[in-house]
Amino acid sequence: MERPLVSEPLVIAHRGVPTYRLEHSRASYELAIAWGADFIEPDVVCTSDGHLVVRHENEIAETTDVADRPEFAARKTTRFVDGIPRTGWFTEDFTLAELRTLRGQERLPQLRPQNIDLAGTEPVLTFEEVLDIAAAADRRVGVYVETKHPGYFAGLGLDLDDRLIEALDRRDLNRPGADVPVIIQSFETGNLRRLRPRTPLPLIQLIDRQGAPWDFIEAKDPRTYADLTTPEALAEIATYADGIGPNKSLVVARDAGHRLVGETGLVAAAHAVGLQVHIWTMRDENNFLPVDFKLSDDKAARGDALGEYRVFLEAGVDGFFADDTRTAREALRRFGGR
Repeated sequence: MERPLVSEPLVIAHRGVPTYRLEHSRASYELAIAWGADFIEPDVVCTSDGHLVVRHENEIAETTDVADRPEFAARKTTRFVDGIPRTGWFTEDFTLAELRTLRGQERLPQLRPQNIDLAGTEPVLTFEEVLDIAAAADRRVGVYVETKHPGYFAGLGLDLDDRLIEALDRRDLNRPGADVPVIIQSFETGNLRRLRPRTPLPLIQLIDRQGAPWDFIEAKDPRTYADLTTPEALAEIATYADGIGPNKSLVVARDAGHRLVGETGLVAAAHAVGLQVHIWTMRDENNFLPVDFKLSDDKAARGDALGEYRVFLEAGVDGFFADDTRTAREALRRFGGR
């Protein structure tokens, strides 16, 4: 894996700075860069005509105004995405030109009312536009890209891996030392294995706290995400990936009352086989914090996010996916990188 851009843990701007701007928007990414992000993080899905676009999910009713657009009313449908039925509007049913006519809206209005009035101000970005945003920074900023539902899209003939590698090759970014460093992440294992011979870039195996990778489920493989955290499984991950991106509760566990109860040993086990550990997701609102760090019953109000950061810094993580870059930077300033 290419060495981190900084000696301290990486600050990965999770969809930009969605605490203050619409997620996955130009304004969100640019603010994250201004506040000191090492990497900006897009999720990529595909259009019907083969373009990679940046959305939280391929179903876009939550994050765009598509439901208010009568010209697209007939596109509403139900699809099974990774085995789960979802009803709405899907990027794979739109051309890039059609998606360009849509505008973003706040996905979590109850928790981020400050972003509600930003609806209608931001278009859907392509992956290459996110690369442009990073390239325009006045310092070296990377792009930490997630392939979203790669098996599902491959089944539609819209392979995300092919399009991602093609985009990186066109811009001479599929190599160590490029002006815009790129890290590739996925919750599935199969596409990371297939990407390994195609790229020298860092690959990160995402691991959730419950469930299983969709490619395991599809193949009737009984293993779960929990099975990927054993020393033996981590050694296997190290044969095709450079790090893991675990849900943070896999690093510092929570009890049934959502209080932190101590380190699990995952960081040490991952480091023992040469894997970095980039946790997700650090958020400032009480709604997302362990009980230990909530400061009120107001879910949208800020809690003691810095206190939570300190716990994970002491656990030795190598990076944070953070919704507020400024808080992550302040945590590193106060508590140090190691």
